[in-house]
Amino acid sequence: MTLPPAHQEMIAAWPTKGGGPEVIAIGSRPQPAPGPGQVLIRTHYAGVNRHDVNQRARGSGPAGSTDILGLEVSGVITAVGDGVAAARMGEEVCALIDGGGYAQACIAEERLVLPRPPLLCLQEAAALPEALFTGWFNVVELGRLKAGDWLLVHGGTSGVGSLTIQLAKHLGAHVVATAGSPEKCEACLAFGADAAVNYREEDFVALVRQASGGHGADVILDMVGGDYAERNLAALAMDGRILHLASGQTPVWSAPLRLIMEKRAIVSGSLLRPLPLARRAAIAKQLSEGVWPALGKTISPRIDSVFPLREAQETHRRMETGAHMGKILIDCMTE
Repeated sequence: MTLPPAHQEMIAAWPTKGGGPEVIAIGSRPQPAPGPGQVLIRTHYAGVNRHDVNQRARGSGPAGSTDILGLEVSGVITAVGDGVAAARMGEEVCALIDGGGYAQACIAEERLVLPRPPLLCLQEAAALPEALFTGWFNVVELGRLKAGDWLLVHGGTSGVGSLTIQLAKHLGAHVVATAGSPEKCEACLAFGADAAVNYREEDFVALVRQASGGHGADVILDMVGGDYAERNLAALAMDGRILHLASGQTPVWSAPLRLIMEKRAIVSGSLLRPLPLARRAAIAKQLSEGVWPALGKTISPRIDSVFPLREAQETHRRMETGAHMGKILIDCMTE
């Protein structure tokens, strides 16, 4: 086991209580040490996700997790715990983590650590874990998306949406994406979507039916919540699957059962963070084998903006405007 120097301090960001972005504090914290099967990553960049915003609003994360925000990072392995080869020291990596990303160093389970893709830099690599783990688990594993299927992605310019569009195209599927402006629709097309619809001005149900030749969407990835319950069912193909990532402004999903029965629809959803480690590790292996070789070629993240660690509050303000396209990042090397 190779450990960092004892009592070393680091700069980190965490919510002092539930509330708006102003409750995020920036200060000194003890640097953690890796346990068995874990590594310590000197964090270069941390991704900002809706989950972070929700945790800040509540004021706390899951029991037993660090209060430091952040579920994905990129950086360099600087220490390893028992059971991890010392040869991993110095590797440039990205990782899905259980909190702690908004800091100069963080702990990651080795099985959830992936190498920096050769064609991407560390900044780009930080935008990958949360979106690709989420997209793969929901669209591929739960949604059973395959070549030739039609996928409807709501929020096509979000971090998850933009990479899921590319992931689906990589798998040979067709994609329709929704977005909230003409500029965002253009971005969805640039990511590879076959069609994009401005949900503020157009009917996404009609466009999905038109684009798919009347077939409908085999899989729908939804980040909006209950507001789209009946319209998603109307856009769905026979035997289609709807996967929810967030409850949105309307956390109750309500639709006539007859609509579900007529389509033989499967309505589901997931939370990535509570998944058992073994299941997240299986996703990491699948991504390593099936997606990592395409990164920087047919799949690349879009970076919306990068803020220094001391401006962590501003990253949440940016996300809450809804104006971002792609991933918001924190530069943890710049305090």
